Amino acid sequence: MYPCCLRKRSLLIISCFVILLLSCIAFTSDCCFSRSISSLKTLYLDGHFEFEDVHHASRDFGNRYQLLPLAVLHPKSVSDIASTIRHIWMMGPHSKLTVAARGHGHSLQGQAQAYHGVVINMESLKDQNMYVHGGESPYVDVSGGELWINILRETLRYGLTPKSWTDYLHLTVGGTLSNAGISGQAFRHGPQISNVHQLEVVTGKGEVVNSSEKQNSDLFRGVLGGLGQFGIITRARIALEPAPIMVKWIRVLYLDFNAFARDQECLISADSKFDYVEGFVIINRTGLLNNWRSSFTPQDPLQASLFKSDGKRLYCLELAKYFKLDKKDAINQEVNESLSELSYISSTLFLSEVTYEEFLDRVHMSEIELRSKGLWEVPHPWLNLLVPRSKINTFAEGVFGNILTDTSNGPILIYPVNKTKWDNGTSAVIPEEEIFYLVAFLSSAIASSSGKDNLEHILKQNQKILEFCAAACLGVKQYLAHYTTKEEWRAHFGTRWETFVRRKFTYDPLAMLAPGQRIFQKSASYS
Repeated sequence: MYPCCLRKRSLLIISCFVILLLSCIAFTSDCCFSRSISSLKTLYLDGHFEFEDVHHASRDFGNRYQLLPLAVLHPKSVSDIASTIRHIWMMGPHSKLTVAARGHGHSLQGQAQAYHGVVINMESLKDQNMYVHGGESPYVDVSGGELWINILRETLRYGLTPKSWTDYLHLTVGGTLSNAGISGQAFRHGPQISNVHQLEVVTGKGEVVNSSEKQNSDLFRGVLGGLGQFGIITRARIALEPAPIMVKWIRVLYLDFNAFARDQECLISADSKFDYVEGFVIINRTGLLNNWRSSFTPQDPLQASLFKSDGKRLYCLELAKYFKLDKKDAINQEVNESLSELSYISSTLFLSEVTYEEFLDRVHMSEIELRSKGLWEVPHPWLNLLVPRSKINTFAEGVFGNILTDTSNGPILIYPVNKTKWDNGTSAVIPEEEIFYLVAFLSSAIASSSGKDNLEHILKQNQKILEFCAAACLGVKQYLAHYTTKEEWRAHFGTRWETFVRRKFTYDPLAMLAPGQRIFQKSASYS
C-alpha cells in the first residue's frame, strides 16, 4: 500500500505544480497585457485607442479566423500610426505586440488580424481630402484607408477615373495595393500596383517615408504587392485617365473550353477592341450565388430566361466596351465587328447598357441582395490561382472536368492577363510566362439544410485542386496566398525570397507588421 500512496502523493504534487505553473503563466500574461495597455495609453494621439470593443477587428470577410487583438487604433492622422509603431518598436524584441493594418476587413484568412496585438483601423483616415490633379498626366492623391468606390465618385466629378480596378470597389487603397488589385482591365493597364506614382509609407520602425520609382525605390517596389510586410500605406498617388460615360456590357457562352480560351487570348492582344475581358465557368448551375447573370440585366430578359445551363459545362465570356454618348453608333458597329470574329454559341449573345459607375460597382449590387437573404456574412474559403497559359488546358481538364461537379457554391472566374503590364520589381509573385490566367474559386460556405458541412467540403475540394496542380507540375502561383510554414512561403517566392527577406529585415527588423500573413514571427530569424 505504501508505494501506491507514494505514487498518488507524487501525482498530486505534480498536478498542483502544473496548476501553479499555468496560473503563473496566466498571471504573467495578464500583467504583460496590462503593462502594454498602460503603455499605449501614454501616447498622445489625434485619434484614440479602443481596448474594450475590439471584437469587430477579430473577424474578416473570410469568416474563418477570429483572433482577438489587445487594442484597436482609430487614427486621425498619419502621425498617430507612426507614433504607435515607433512606440512599440522602442519597446524592443521582448514585447510581443504586433501591428496589423485593417482596411474594409475583406481579408480571407485573418491576414489583417493581430492576436493580442494592435489593429489599425485604416478607414479612420479616409476622411482626409482627396486631391485630383488634371492636365496631361492626371492623378489623384488619396489616403491609404480610402475606399475605391469613393475615389471613383470623386474623380468622375472631374471627368477622370483610375485606370485599373478590382471587381469589388468597397476595398481600401492600401489593402489592394498590398496585394496587386486585378480585374478585367488588367490585360490593358496592368494591376492596380502598376498604376501608382507615389506612396507614403510608415515602416516597421515608425518612420514616415515618401517613395516612388525615383525616391526610396526599393521600399516603393517592395510595398507594392508586399502583403503589408514592409510598411503601412498611408497615402498613394494614383494614375488617372479620361472617364467614359456608358458601358456596353456583353456576355456570350461557349461549350468548348479551347475556343473560349482562344477567343480570350485573342481579345487581350487587341487593345482597341474591348476595355474589359473576363470569363467564368458554369457547371450544373444552381442557386443565387452562382447566378451567372448576377446584376447583369440583358436587353432581352426573356431570351436569357429561356436558356438553361443545367447538366452542361459552360464557359461565359464577359466583355465591356466603354463609350461616350456621341460615339454610340460607331461603338455599336465596332462591337458587332469584333463579336463576329468570336466562336461563341450564336444563340447566347446577351447585351446590356449601363453607366460606367454602375458597371464598376456591379458586385456591390449583388452584395446588397445577398445581405438581404443572410448569405453574405458566411465563411468564404476562396482560392485564387495564377495559371501559366501553356498549362491552362491541362488545368481545365483536370479541375473543371474531374474535380468539380457543380458551381453552386459560388462563381469561378477565369481570364488571361499580360505579364508585360506588370512591374517585375514589385513583391507580387506571378508565373514566368508572358500570358497567364487568373482562376478564382469564389465559394461561399452556406449552411446546408441536410446538415452537411459545406465548409469542410469546399476546403477539401480546394486542397484537391492544389494537389492536382502540384502533381501535374503546372507552375501555378497563389494570388492572395495563404501558407502556414516558412518553407511554403519560401517556395511561393522562389528566387525572390532572399529579396523579400532582405526588405523585411531593412524595413521591419522586429517583424512587427502584418503577423496575420504568417510569414515571419516577431523577433525570429528570417533565414
